[in-house]
Amino acid sequence: MAIYTLSDIYIYPIKSLGGIRVNETLVEKRGLQYDRRWMLVDEKGNFLTQRKFAHMALLQVELTDTGFLVSHNQQKMAPLQIPFEANDEKTKLVSIWNDVSFAFEVTAEANAWFSEALGMPCKLVHMPDNAMRHVDPEYARPNDLVSFADAYPFMMIGQESLNDLNSRLAEQLPMNRFRPNLVFTGGSAFDEDTWTEFTIGDTTFFPVKPCARCLVTTINQETAEQSAEPLKTLATYRTQNNKVNFGQNLIHNGLGTTLKTGQQLEIID
Repeated sequence: MAIYTLSDIYIYPIKSLGGIRVNETLVEKRGLQYDRRWMLVDEKGNFLTQRKFAHMALLQVELTDTGFLVSHNQQKMAPLQIPFEANDEKTKLVSIWNDVSFAFEVTAEANAWFSEALGMPCKLVHMPDNAMRHVDPEYARPNDLVSFADAYPFMMIGQESLNDLNSRLAEQLPMNRFRPNLVFTGGSAFDEDTWTEFTIGDTTFFPVKPCARCLVTTINQETAEQSAEPLKTLATYRTQNNKVNFGQNLIHNGLGTTLKTGQQLEIID
């Protein structure tokens, strides 16, 4: 029987900006601690995404003792420090896909920094703990919540699945093209497609829907340059119901538990 090991954990504190690899993190109701709890919106409150603004990839995020440090890969701008603590002075309704949620506007300083960095007016908002954004009930339970992630608390990919894709490409791609939360080693390509329940430590996960891939996978996360790959190749063997699938979306049981790289995945069903 194959042995599956959690090899990488990623969080993306600000939606559509750079991710952070961590060795351990807490599991919360909406997913991993700090994951996509912040988001950039336009003047109307609509979320900003690399799908429309590829240069968002140039903004990188680092974890510090008191919050996050955001910097620009190409522009000479002083980094922006964002504290963990939410500022509840300004409440704002924001839109993400078909959902509307209330959020807190972080600071005027953050708004100005991101507006300059991206070359367009925008605001940074934070999702408070009492915001209720639900996972699609067609694939989840009524009380399942999600942050500003596209739709689900977690997304997972097996390293062998990426290895399989890279074996078909002229140029190898890193895992950051696919922005997973959890990466595991072991087994065969696309084993994750066959699971309905597994555990990591004290947390139980349920793969509920394949992850349909979008244009973000075609954006180089270091340079913001775009190409046809990997969607062109994935479409030849990973298309189902007119969608290109790669990775699995997860819901979960188990709050306040810790995930650590090196833990084993136990396949239940």
